[in-house]
This record gives sequence, structure tokens and C-alpha cells, in this order.
Amino acid sequence: MYDISHIRQDFPILTREVYGKSLVYLDNAATTQKPQCVIDTITDGYTRINANVHRGVHRLSQEATDGHEHARRRVQQYLNASHEYEIIFTRGTTEAINLVAHSFGQAFLHDGDEIIISEMEHHANIVPWQLLQATRDVHLRVIPIDDRGVLDMEAYRAAFNEHTRLVSIAHVSNVLGTVNPVSEIIAIAHSHDVPVLIDGAQGAPHQHIDVQALDADFYVLSAHKMYGPTGIGVLYGKERWLDAMPPYQGGGEMIGHVSFEKTTFNELPFKFEAGTPDYIGTMAFARALDYIDTLGIDTIAAHEHDLLQYATRRLTDEIEGLHIYGTAPEKSGVISFLVRDIHPYDMGMLLDKLGFALRSGHHCAQPLMHRLGIEGTLRASFALYNTRDEVDAFIAAVKRIAAMF
Repeated sequence: MYDISHIRQDFPILTREVYGKSLVYLDNAATTQKPQCVIDTITDGYTRINANVHRGVHRLSQEATDGHEHARRRVQQYLNASHEYEIIFTRGTTEAINLVAHSFGQAFLHDGDEIIISEMEHHANIVPWQLLQATRDVHLRVIPIDDRGVLDMEAYRAAFNEHTRLVSIAHVSNVLGTVNPVSEIIAIAHSHDVPVLIDGAQGAPHQHIDVQALDADFYVLSAHKMYGPTGIGVLYGKERWLDAMPPYQGGGEMIGHVSFEKTTFNELPFKFEAGTPDYIGTMAFARALDYIDTLGIDTIAAHEHDLLQYATRRLTDEIEGLHIYGTAPEKSGVISFLVRDIHPYDMGMLLDKLGFALRSGHHCAQPLMHRLGIEGTLRASFALYNTRDEVDAFIAAVKRIAAMF
């Protein structure tokens, strides 16, 4: 049974007040709150076993190394990757995409090549490819969406040609909540012998991910959106691609041998992990994955879907002039909306004074906002600890503010 009152007790921040009001946290697409077990793992790491990993023969270093590498195996298990060395730790989804853009680009992309992305992408899946254009004359082919926020799959199929070298697509839109048909996207690309990167920042927190079943070439995610710490991300990559890609950064850990004449590089995964890793963060992320598994990702998804349907129905039925952006049939727990001509920043500020944490603005997706013909939205996004009572309070607050304008 999904005991929401018991679950909420695991998250200490949910007891705090904001401006004398009980906090209602609805900004989970930006970052999730952390259960006490994750916080305790961080505290324990720094107070009991803190020592640099991989380099020391002393006990603390060995224990820290064991915890860090256990975390890699835990992520491998969670994603069902074939090998633990296919799991590369990064600082987040953004760095993981930048790593692929730099290293895959250096190894495989040439002038005239093309990369397929979509209109719904986060800036983190646009700008790295544009930065690549400083060294390669590569072109972006952008797949359009319809007015519901659904990817135009016919346009996607027609986008492939002899110059297509990579597809890089969001699993779930951080603005629209659209869940893209990534299995089909990957299968179509592979029929053209084109590899695929899936931006899973908004997908991995809300559904079961099996990278082998998907046949994804690259899958990237962030720990902090999965109840883990900030500053930790994951790049999953198939061994064949990672082996062929040059290092992203140079320094310690990623080397085999260094002389002033020549450097040889370490084996996977260390080739892509220059410098001291956040081994405390990786251990805390492993604990967050344990917490998710204890509840069950399918159970979490069902709870979030119930909140999404309930909130969507009440918002559209009860608030005149409210428009929701993103109405795809397959949708995750995100509601982006505007009420009449009320500026999202104004409503967001007033909601904050009432204790509600939402996101307002363009959500790092300015090209998508241009497609929608707006400057920004208010966004409510749900997580495993949100409740129907919070949705009721949120809708009452929106009604109250809307009546002021």
C-alpha cells in the first residue's frame, strides 16, 4: 500500500513553513527533495569514511572506493546496462550531453554531417551541439511538434539521409510532459545505422528504464531529479561507442601512463572520469535508487499519474481562462499553464507568498516557447510525496490569485 503520510515523514524539508505557510513543493521537474536516508548517507560518508578513491592503500580509501564502485554497479543494475564500465559518472545530464557532443563529435562527425533533435529540447540538448559547430560544420535538423506537444513522427522518419550521424532526443519534455516514443525513435534510427542519445533527465525519475530493451546507444540522467544529491549525473553508453570516443577531459584518474612525450589513457569507465569524483554523491545516489526501489517505480508512476489527471481535470474545469500547454496522450507529471494574460512571474511570486513552490519562465526551452508563441509558463510538477490535498490547496490558491486580476 502507498502510505503517503508515512512517505512524507521521510522528507524533512516538507515540514518547513514559507512565509508562515506550510510548504507545498511543486517544482520537482527542477529538482526533487531528499529523503533522510540520502541525507544520512552523505553525513556518514563525510564523518566516517571520507578519503580519496582508487589511489590509497589505507583503509578509508579502500572503503570509499568500495562505496563509489558499488554505486556504479547499482546504477548499472537500475538501468540494466550490460557492463558496469558502461556507466560514466558526470556532474549531471548537462555534462553528460556535453561529453558526448565533444567526444562523439571529435571521433565521428565531419563537415556536412547532421544531428536530429526536436522542438521540445531543453537548452542542454541544443547548445552543446551548437558549440560543436565551432569546430565542425554540422547541421541540426529539428523535428517539429503539433499543438498538443506530440512529436511529428512522419517528419522524423523523413529527416534521415546519408548525412545523418546522430539522433539526440528528450525522453520526456520538461515543459510539456510529453513522453516520447523512444523505443520507436531508436528503432527507426537504427534502421539507418544511426546511434541515438536519449536525454532521460525527466524520464528516469518517473518510469522504469531498461537501456538494453530500449537499445539506446546513450542514456543520460541526473541524480538530483531522482531524490539524490546535486552534482551527480550518469552517462550510459554502449561499450562500442565509448571505446571509440576520445577522453572529454584530461588530468588524474583518466590516464594509463604519462610522460612529457606521450600520454596513454585508462580503460573504461575511468577514461571519461578525470579528477577526483564526487564519491560521497555517488554513494548517496545509490541510496536514493534503493529508496525508489523500495517503493517501486511503477507504484510511484501510478501515484504521480493520478495527481496529474486530478489536477488537470480540476484546473480546466474550474478556472476560467486557464490554458494548459502540453496535452499529449502519453504525458508525465508536469502541468505548464497560463491564466488569461496574467504574467507567469507575477502569479509565481504570489503563489510563493502563499507557500507554493512552482517554476515560472521559459524552463530552459526558449525555442519551444517560440513555437508555442509565448514567453513562458507556470509549471507545476509532481513527485512521489505530493498529495491530492496539496493539489486542492494549489488550485484554491490559483483561483484566489486569478480573481485579483
